[in-house]
Amino acid sequence: MAELQTLTGWARTSPSASELIPATDLTAVRAAVATAGRRDRVGGGRRGVIARGLGRSYGDPAQNAGGVVLDMTALRRIHRIDAGNDGEWGEAVVDAGVSLDQLLRTAVRFGLWLPVMPGTRQVTIGGAIGSDVHGKNHHTAGSFGNHVRSLELLTADGEVRTLTPDGADRDLFWATVGGMGLTGIVLGATIALKRVPTAYFVVDSDRTSDLDETLAFYSDGRDASYDYSMAWFDSMSTDHRMGRAAFSRGSIATVDQLPKKLRRDPLKFDAPQLITLPDVFPNGLANKITFGTVSTAWYYKTPRRGRRQIQNLTSFYHPLDMIGEWNRGYGSRGFLQYQCLLPFERDDQLRAMVRRIADSGQVSFLNVLKRMGDANPAPLSFPRPGWTITMDFPVGRGLDRLCADLDAMVAEADGRLYLAKDSRMTPEAFAAMYPRLDEWRAIRDAVDPDRVFTSDQSRRLGL
Repeated sequence: MAELQTLTGWARTSPSASELIPATDLTAVRAAVATAGRRDRVGGGRRGVIARGLGRSYGDPAQNAGGVVLDMTALRRIHRIDAGNDGEWGEAVVDAGVSLDQLLRTAVRFGLWLPVMPGTRQVTIGGAIGSDVHGKNHHTAGSFGNHVRSLELLTADGEVRTLTPDGADRDLFWATVGGMGLTGIVLGATIALKRVPTAYFVVDSDRTSDLDETLAFYSDGRDASYDYSMAWFDSMSTDHRMGRAAFSRGSIATVDQLPKKLRRDPLKFDAPQLITLPDVFPNGLANKITFGTVSTAWYYKTPRRGRRQIQNLTSFYHPLDMIGEWNRGYGSRGFLQYQCLLPFERDDQLRAMVRRIADSGQVSFLNVLKRMGDANPAPLSFPRPGWTITMDFPVGRGLDRLCADLDAMVAEADGRLYLAKDSRMTPEAFAAMYPRLDEWRAIRDAVDPDRVFTSDQSRRLGL
């Protein structure tokens, strides 16, 4: 019997002990699912099984207290990359444990690019599907599930099903996209890849002075001319600077836009990791003084009007990937990432939320504001048209009260929270924020009536 291991999400909160089993091959996965479906390996009743990738969900969706967790990272083979012959798209056939970093490093040699990436490449294909991750280009490319051409799903009966977005089992496909691993174990997938001329971005940067200017800047229509867009915003200033932002918007550069020295190897994977943080940081180091200093520096390092800057992947898209184990900087108590979405017409509530955060005394440096595009058919997918804001708060006194107030404001505005970031949502809030929940439940119940696939998050949310 494998040993119990204590697991957390990336935010390092809510630890629970599970039997962690490596998914070395299909036989091992089938055996683990079959055993988990029959009995609890620890005691106290059946606790089921859930898949886990690189552990980058912030809360508890890849934990299973007293049950089985399948470590999918051993299934990490890239079976095939097809550069395609239509001039724009290729595809990759990969195992679920392949990371976005691994796939991109390989695909870029063929002039191919992942059409959607979240804020880190340290996410597995299975995790990207289960969370239906999105990135800085949701307004132009949608979320990850939009680009999955097929997936292989092991269901509770031990069958491996091939699902496509418009095939006979399309309902199960879309219930799996964004379904947080609760319909079965994703074993592999075929992912569409976009042809690109370079691996660099041409970027425009701008600064705004307050929240009014930030929202006006984001709503003037110019965003449509950029494939990728995001803004860091100030959530700590309580004076006229509240909500000021540093915008970074861009598109993949063409070869002739690169400086001469980069044209020699335009598809070079230029994405360094500079350091790895040791696990030595004390609780309380992330405070108003340190975060305020860093926030001010981050704001002013952005040119007020920077144009046609050439940036590599980490500089523009994945700055946190330059710092290994950056979550350790919050100390052993960890942090809470809060991500919500509000409809565009409720920018009044967005303004009220930013004011509530600034006045709360809670501190967050990693704040992101983005505009989201159209939703896809997945019942539990997070994105839909609206504003999304993301903040990282160190765990401390008063944070629960702030988050409860924010939850109420999100619900009142007909908004929602993101399951991949969630660590504290209630069943009532979840049901109100995801009106297609019953539709998803009916599909899941048909394929897993005994709830073989379960997690700490699914129990907390009453799934």
